[in-house]
Amino acid sequence: MRVLGSTVLVLEALVVLLAIPIAINVSDADAILALVMGIALAGLLILSVGVITKPIAVPLVWVLQVLVIGSGFVVPTMFFVGAVFALLWFYAVRNGQRVDRARELPES
Repeated sequence: MRVLGSTVLVLEALVVLLAIPIAINVSDADAILALVMGIALAGLLILSVGVITKPIAVPLVWVLQVLVIGSGFVVPTMFFVGAVFALLWFYAVRNGQRVDRARELPES
């Protein structure tokens, strides 16, 4: 799950950061609040990569997925984007260990 999960989380953090200007300009959200909340959420997604092999990682990231989906109340497109990343996270949790094992196999 290390490789696949990390990839999902880093890409999701980038998307959250890119949603900040949209929240400020299009949704008329408070600029400071949108900036702080967006950076905090992206930072938590990045920091969760560091604990991805720990048992706390899966429930922690599910909470973060709910927060990303909840950001759709500010930027409506984030409902869809958050749902897509939640599906990607589900896939990473279900199949990530198999991908990690395949990457560790020596080439013949």
